[in-house]
Amino acid sequence: MKNFKNILRNTAFIGAAVLTCSSVFAGNEDRVGSAGASQLLVNPWARSTGSADAGIANVNGIEGTFTNIAGLAFTDKTQLKFNYTNWLGNSGIRFSSAGFAQRLSESSVIAVSIQAMSFGDIDITTVELPEGGIGVFTPRVNVFNVGYAKSFTKSISGGINFKVISESIANLKANGMAIDAGIRYVTGEQDQIKFGITLKNVGPTMRYKGDGLSTQINYVSTGGKATLEQRSQAFEMPSLLAIGGSYDFIFNEKSKLTTMLGFTANSFANDQYRLGLDYAMTTGKAAFNVRAGYVYEKNIFSMENRTNALTGPTAGFSVDAIVGKNKSALGVEYAMRIAGPFGVIHTLGVAISLK
Repeated sequence: MKNFKNILRNTAFIGAAVLTCSSVFAGNEDRVGSAGASQLLVNPWARSTGSADAGIANVNGIEGTFTNIAGLAFTDKTQLKFNYTNWLGNSGIRFSSAGFAQRLSESSVIAVSIQAMSFGDIDITTVELPEGGIGVFTPRVNVFNVGYAKSFTKSISGGINFKVISESIANLKANGMAIDAGIRYVTGEQDQIKFGITLKNVGPTMRYKGDGLSTQINYVSTGGKATLEQRSQAFEMPSLLAIGGSYDFIFNEKSKLTTMLGFTANSFANDQYRLGLDYAMTTGKAAFNVRAGYVYEKNIFSMENRTNALTGPTAGFSVDAIVGKNKSALGVEYAMRIAGPFGVIHTLGVAISLK
C-alpha cells in the first residue's frame, strides 16, 4: 500500500507539473520566431529523427532526452551514442552529439548528453575595417543535459531532464537553463499501445552579455573618454507541449510495424502534426529498422508564408549486430530530413546498448 501511494503521488506530481505549465502555450501567431535558443528544437538523434520525432509515446533510451524523457526509463542497462549532423545541408554548420545512459536500479535510469554546434571561422570586422583581415572568431552553441527517468509501475513511467545552454561569439555570450518533464503510459496484452506527453524547454529568459555591448565615446571638448554599455534584449526559451500515441502491429516474434502520431503545441512557432512509421525485423545475429515520417504545419506549402524548414518528409534506418549471451547491440544509424531551400540534412551515428 505504501509503494502504491508513492507511485500515485509521484505520478500526480509530474502530471500536475505538465498541466500547470501548459498555460504558457497561448497559440498567438504574432509570437512566431520571437524566442531564442532555437537549437533546443533540433533533434540530434538519428533513430527518432527518421520517424519525424513522432515517437513521443514509444521512444527508448538516450533518444528520450530529446523526444520524451520518460522513454529513458526503458534503457536496458548501459547505452552509448554518438551522432553527427550536417546542419542545414551545405551551410557548413557541424552538429555533434554524444550521450551516455546507465541503469541505476530495476526502475530508474540516469543519462548525460551534450550537443555542440560549430559554425566554422568567421572574419572579425569593425566599422573601420568592414572587410576584416584582423583575425577570426568561432561562434559556438552547446547544450548539456542531465536526465533521470523512473518506472513507477509496469504501465507508467516518468522523467525530468535538466539543460544548460551556452551560446558565444567573439565578445558576447549567453547562458541559460531549462527543464523537460514527461510521462508515458503503456497498455495492451503485448504492451502494444502507448501514450506519452511531455513539456519541454521551460526556463527563465536568457540575455547576451560581454564587451561587445560596450562602446568607447570620445569627448571633443575635454579630450576624455568614456565607456557606454548597452543592455541586450532578453529572449525566452522555445517552450512546447507534445502529445503522442503509438500502436505496434506485431506480425510474429521477429517483426513488427510501429505506427506513431504526435501533436506539438509550440509557444513561439506554428503547431505541428507528426506521423511516423518504424518497421523492425530481428534475425539471429542482427536487428534491422526502417523508418519514415512526415511533419505538417500551417503554410507548409507556401514559400512566402512558411516559417519552419524542419517540416515535410523524413526517413532513416538502423542496423544492430546482436552479440554476446545477453544479446547486446552494436549498431549504426542514419536519418535524413528535407529542409526546404536548405537542402537535405543527414544524421549519421553509432550506438552501443549493453544488456
